[in-house]
Amino acid sequence: MKLLEKNLNEPFFKEKGYVLPKFDRAAVTRRTSENPTWVHLGAGNIFRAFVAQAAQDMLDCGRMQTGIIVGEGFDYEIIDKAYRNFDNLCVSVVLRADGQIGKSVVGSVTESLVMDTECADWARMKEIFEKPSLQMVSFTITEKGYNLQDVNMNYFPAVLEDFEAGPAAPKTYIGKVAALCYARFCAGELPVALVSMDNCSHNGDRLLRAVSDYAKRWEENGKVKAGFLAYITSGEKVSFPWTAIDKITPRPDATVQQTLIDDGLEDVTPVETSRHTFVAPFVNAEETQYLVIEDHFPNGHPDLGAEGVYFASRETVDKFEKMKVCTCLNPLHTCLAVYGCLLGYKLISAEMKDNSLRTLIERIAYDESMPVVVDPGIVEPMTFAKQVLERRLPNPFIPDTPQRIACDTSQKLSIRFGETIKAYLASDKLDVKTLKYIPFALAGWCRYLLAVDDAGEAFELSPDPMLDSVCPHLAQVKLGEDRDYHQDLQPILSNAKIFGVDLYEAGLGELVESYFRKLVAGPGAVRATLDALVG
Repeated sequence: MKLLEKNLNEPFFKEKGYVLPKFDRAAVTRRTSENPTWVHLGAGNIFRAFVAQAAQDMLDCGRMQTGIIVGEGFDYEIIDKAYRNFDNLCVSVVLRADGQIGKSVVGSVTESLVMDTECADWARMKEIFEKPSLQMVSFTITEKGYNLQDVNMNYFPAVLEDFEAGPAAPKTYIGKVAALCYARFCAGELPVALVSMDNCSHNGDRLLRAVSDYAKRWEENGKVKAGFLAYITSGEKVSFPWTAIDKITPRPDATVQQTLIDDGLEDVTPVETSRHTFVAPFVNAEETQYLVIEDHFPNGHPDLGAEGVYFASRETVDKFEKMKVCTCLNPLHTCLAVYGCLLGYKLISAEMKDNSLRTLIERIAYDESMPVVVDPGIVEPMTFAKQVLERRLPNPFIPDTPQRIACDTSQKLSIRFGETIKAYLASDKLDVKTLKYIPFALAGWCRYLLAVDDAGEAFELSPDPMLDSVCPHLAQVKLGEDRDYHQDLQPILSNAKIFGVDLYEAGLGELVESYFRKLVAGPGAVRATLDALVG
């Protein structure tokens, strides 16, 4: 059986236990085409596993009448290979901790478009943005999608080209977003909310800064009508709500793929695009999910009352985001990622069976992070942390790898550890020099950058935009040497862009250096140092 619209009425899906859309998809598609309310940019797995499923739940119960139009502005191949070839349908597989799986055919996406100014889809994107009915444009384009500048704060060449050329044919992702916003501005300064759902702190502000940068430059260069910058930045017509999202969504997994093949589903083999995105007509994810959205929508918003979705104040979003991203989940994931790569692990769940690694992240969570957490009121922090440590990360049915989590670590450290360090520095009750497990996690990342595991074998570093900047500083470090590594580490540990603070000024640089010296003492040194620290 192929995953196609025409086949959904076949007995196959119900017989094999798939939950099907309960709404009239043809009618929803027609209404969405004529009066779109929601566009999502970034067609990856977290969108399909969580956001699209949440929209489907609301369509099923009649609380939403229109679906989602998805656009992809970076990896265009996703649209054909994971969407159009399957009539924009997707199989969402929920992997529960008890080993049971849930299978749903998600049909809330009614149209998929390539955000390429040289493609016919671009005219359709502009048409959608000019519609008064459009309420929300949401984003899952990853943290680095909002970066317009390199580590030295110089604009990337493509960004500078877009600044000069104006909104006619931008090449960069945010340039395309700004151009579409300009089309909406020209259509009558129509209201809309631009809603980042990416896993980074104060994500709405990051999106605002990026889009307003384009608006400012274009207005200064005479490329757009006067008033466009005010339209973007005033907060009256265009809003940039903060959000916090939480759902572990690994790459399409071979075991899940085989389950679907055993059912009789065809054409489900994942493919890697030329831009190294792994896509398939299915997604697999854990059952736990949270999405907290600041309730600031100038044109209203879809009635998104699905499980785990909350509309709340900015303060509540901030508290939840800090609890999750800065303390109770993401720092633990990052620590497991770098040490998992060093110790040869291939699954996060397998690491949770390693007593020393488990103890390490428990102490980061309970001993060092919990003292700075503020209860967001949605879920109690200790309850959340226990769920993470006792149920979510150990789930053997979540095929998540340290190698995937290690991607873009340089972009994550300032939030996942730096915010806790800042909180200690700002406190009159907490002493930053009592921290020893968080500095060990940071030393582990520096050790990871050598691309040599604890057995002395070379391994491939996960993609990260700062590897070319940081790795050369460690080029002279050899496993088994015993020397002072200050000159090697100082340019890295003093970089507040990476860690959120200068670690030397924070009083932690020397401790990280001492850990690093132990970690590079020779083969087996990572294991020995870890065991000694938590023993």
